[in-house]
Amino acid sequence: MAAKKYLVTGGTGFIGAALVLRLLEHGHAVRVLDNNSRGAERRLGNAVSDVEMVIGDIRDAEFVARAVAGVDAVHHLAFVNGTENFYKHPDLVLEVGAKGMINVTDACIKHGVPELILASSSEVYQSPPQVPTDESVPLIVPDLMNPRYSYGGGKLFSELYAINVAARRMGRVVIYRPHNVYGPDMGWEHVVPQLATRMAGLAKASPEGTLDFPIQGNGTETRSFCFIDDFIDGLILVQDHGETGNVYHIGTTEEVTMADLAHRIAAVLGRSINIIPGPVMAGGTLRRCPSIDKLASLGYRQKTQLDQGLALTCSWYFQNEKMSA
Repeated sequence: MAAKKYLVTGGTGFIGAALVLRLLEHGHAVRVLDNNSRGAERRLGNAVSDVEMVIGDIRDAEFVARAVAGVDAVHHLAFVNGTENFYKHPDLVLEVGAKGMINVTDACIKHGVPELILASSSEVYQSPPQVPTDESVPLIVPDLMNPRYSYGGGKLFSELYAINVAARRMGRVVIYRPHNVYGPDMGWEHVVPQLATRMAGLAKASPEGTLDFPIQGNGTETRSFCFIDDFIDGLILVQDHGETGNVYHIGTTEEVTMADLAHRIAAVLGRSINIIPGPVMAGGTLRRCPSIDKLASLGYRQKTQLDQGLALTCSWYFQNEKMSA
């Protein structure tokens, strides 16, 4: 693929930074737009000097228009992620999602940028009617009164806007839905780091024996987890070969219960645990695992198995626990 200049919104976030590094590795020029509210330039390492950094708010239309000018394509990832934020700050989640999508699309149209690659989410269909779940399932917001759906609703709006506005006025628009991407330095508001850090604390307090470990739910709830390196492999395939107007799931097909995930994380610590069931927050999804047949047709293959990825991820959190303070 010929070298391009990409704008990556949310480019100091967990996924955004990993994407930026891969784009640079492939010889592309990169401009990063972020306000670093949840992102961190440390994720770019020494490569921070190789990118053009613009710091500002995705909700500011004039700022976004300036950031888009002169690029060949836009990866739009800027959003407020983290389940805790969905419940605590639904107004911010929706405002960033809706205004950000409109501003990015308007800026692309204004400056004649022909290509937009949009990060959506598996949350757009919340509780899927079948598992594994392909990209054709109905998109729903099951309860307007539950703030959790601020995130899924914002992503659903973004998909609608991409298909009905951006794709009609730009040359190429492709959408992808990440499925539980994990890895070192992914933030502290997600299930893998939360389980790992809580378990490490309990292990320090009780150096020997089986640990009683409380969790949300009864442990039968499922997810599929995709290591960040594999995820970026899939995203680059979507970027380079995805069909315009199409949606692609990026993830893995190994469906894992939350109890099994907790036991695997305990194994990284060399400990055994006794699962203590607890209440589930309203709106949680009981089962989720994607079909990735469309992505596989582009050449995607998983490289990192869950135990390997968890060892890398949990080790980072065990070594960097002070950063959460």
